[in-house]
Amino acid sequence: MNHLKGVHHVTAITSSAEKNYEFFTYTLGMRLVKKTVNQDDIQTYHLFFADDKGNAGTDMTFFDFPGIPKGSHGTDEIFKTSFRVPTDEAMDYWEKRFDRLSVKHTGVKEEFGKKTLSFVDFDDQQYQLISDENNKGVAAGVPWQDGPVPLEYAITGLGPIFVRVANVDFFKQVLENALFFKEIAHEGSRFLYEVGEGGNGAQIVVEHNSILPRAQQGYGTVHHAAFRVEDRAVLDEWTKHLESLGFQTSGYVNRHFFESLYARVSPQVLFEFATDGPGFMGDEPYETLGEKLSLPPFLEAQREQIESAVRPIDTVRSTKTIEKEYE
Repeated sequence: MNHLKGVHHVTAITSSAEKNYEFFTYTLGMRLVKKTVNQDDIQTYHLFFADDKGNAGTDMTFFDFPGIPKGSHGTDEIFKTSFRVPTDEAMDYWEKRFDRLSVKHTGVKEEFGKKTLSFVDFDDQQYQLISDENNKGVAAGVPWQDGPVPLEYAITGLGPIFVRVANVDFFKQVLENALFFKEIAHEGSRFLYEVGEGGNGAQIVVEHNSILPRAQQGYGTVHHAAFRVEDRAVLDEWTKHLESLGFQTSGYVNRHFFESLYARVSPQVLFEFATDGPGFMGDEPYETLGEKLSLPPFLEAQREQIESAVRPIDTVRSTKTIEKEYE
């Protein structure tokens, strides 16, 4: 088997595509690389925030389901997403930035030997910054060159994802025996796993918790997490492998920007396996990524209907000068 290469993306649910765009663009300084719709629910926006060029392993994506209730955090969920920053010094910058912009956070802490800073957005979606200082493994992405965050402090991709489960023994067996992750550390009820080249870009933190009620999906929660595979041939290997172990899968799904496979690996925990390419620049130039409504070819014939169903959101940044904010 070709092992997984690391985290590909995380997809969550927001109560407001507009607030989500503002938060990720102007607070977190991540680049909107694709404004499209949920291919399974075309009246719903799907926004992709990533590094400067939308590299695999750097994107956090959001569905904006009309009328969905607020989710509740608990056990049996992917409950937190990490973002990588270059150094420990960057943590001081972000702590001050969050204070200035009234973002709720925990302050800088150390977890598994790394400096971290946990915070939430307007939906109580849970995130963490993690320092790449002395990190080895999967390479980071490239910070958004024209964003508000100075490049030496800016987010460069996804770090470890956090999964909270009631039946930790079962989930650890799935990670180790089905997905080929290795446990490399544990602290209390949390266990750190990594795959492939390892490091912040290829890790999962598993938290055992059988006391909290089961999480309820809604806005403010994660929908699924995806892991990187090289190409379609490797994706097909994974389909056969997972189905041979008794997992029910989606089978091959062409998402246009990448090719995918989905499997529920534990109660309420949905994992996707996605190819690194072809990426986000096939239909838009680098300079204006994410500024227009992008549709895959199989939805292009429905553009007029889709554009009348989704409200317009102004995501033009190429005509603006966004000043770097050093404080």
